[in-house]
Amino acid sequence: NYAWRDYGNRVGIWRMFDLFDELACPLAHNLNSMVLDHHPEIGERMMQRGDEFVAHGRSNSERQGDMWEQDEARLIAETTEAIRKFTGKKPAGWMSPWLSQSRQTLDLLQEADYLYQCDWPLDDQPIWMRTRGGKILNMPYPVETNDSPMMLMRLHTAAELSMIWIDQFDEMFDQSRKGQSLVCPFVLHTFILGQPFRLRQLRRAMQHILGHRDEIWLTQPGEIAAHVAKLPAGTVPGS
Repeated sequence: NYAWRDYGNRVGIWRMFDLFDELACPLAHNLNSMVLDHHPEIGERMMQRGDEFVAHGRSNSERQGDMWEQDEARLIAETTEAIRKFTGKKPAGWMSPWLSQSRQTLDLLQEADYLYQCDWPLDDQPIWMRTRGGKILNMPYPVETNDSPMMLMRLHTAAELSMIWIDQFDEMFDQSRKGQSLVCPFVLHTFILGQPFRLRQLRRAMQHILGHRDEIWLTQPGEIAAHVAKLPAGTVPGS
């Protein structure tokens, strides 16, 4: 529903910007490049905050898995250029709309100089993946703790989402203290969690998580990817 999703652009994201300003929390945005045409004020606020632009195709009405290779390459190039033109630099990371990949997606992203992509939710740590021209990093992206399937498909309430996020963080925090470095991302959609009654539960979960800010690396995927890229060979699977 166009209007329901546009609520996120018109209202929800601004509530969430204010919340994360209040919490002094960095964000990364999986951004359809068409947002920069229709709502440039969103991109401007992202830049003011120092948020990361993660390329997310032109719009979610397209699926890369349905495209011929040359059409997919054009989509990647056009998305990349739109973000570069707006921000002054190319994005380091990519997430395909609908997590939809073709057989060539990883090859095309590596050839377009992407450092990482987020389409394979198969690990809690970054891993290197092979392409026909070299390697590209796969960054953890959660499906189980993603607000969209949680609330629109599995019909969790906002209170249940808050509890699940807290449990996810607490368990991964305990495991990481035993020497296993883990990435604990959370996915928010502005038209879902930007609703007032859900925002209260989002605040509750984030206040709990950020109560540990001195014990965790509170950062963005691009920073993690840049760190992993500097690690000695053999440190990360696939390196």
